[in-house]
Amino acid sequence: MTHRLFLRSALIAASLGMLAACSPSQTVYGPAAGQPGRALGYDSLRIEQNRWRVTFTAGPDVTTAHAERLALRRAAELTLESGYDWFELVDRRVETTGSGSGPVRVGGSVGTAVGSRGYRSSGVGLGVGISPGQERRTIVSLEIIARSGDASDTANAYDARSLIAATG
Repeated sequence: MTHRLFLRSALIAASLGMLAACSPSQTVYGPAAGQPGRALGYDSLRIEQNRWRVTFTAGPDVTTAHAERLALRRAAELTLESGYDWFELVDRRVETTGSGSGPVRVGGSVGTAVGSRGYRSSGVGLGVGISPGQERRTIVSLEIIARSGDASDTANAYDARSLIAATG
């Protein structure tokens, strides 16, 4: 009897562990790390001395607008780290992949049937689906040119210090 109880407890613990591992990812502001194509956070590529492609990937817990603010924040940080004051946004792309808020879905159904001679039956069904990789991701990609001096006559100009203060 103790052996069965141990096996049952081990099976339940393993199932809960699998479900926890598949829980929705939490977006945090920091460098993207983890599986390629699945990592959340920012990444940047220096194209020229003062030009970057900044990408921020967010999970289902972050709105598109918030993901854009986080990408702009990283662009401002790169601008200041490189000795510039402001940046011009020359390209902005937003892509959403996946469809769900998490890789685990639970569904259920109830059914009733009536047969000949008054025979009746009913049933309840419960299903759990695990689909890693189907979690929604928002990918914001910005191309910026960092500059110093006066930005008053430039369209799509962002003051790096003000932007960091607003998103900090």
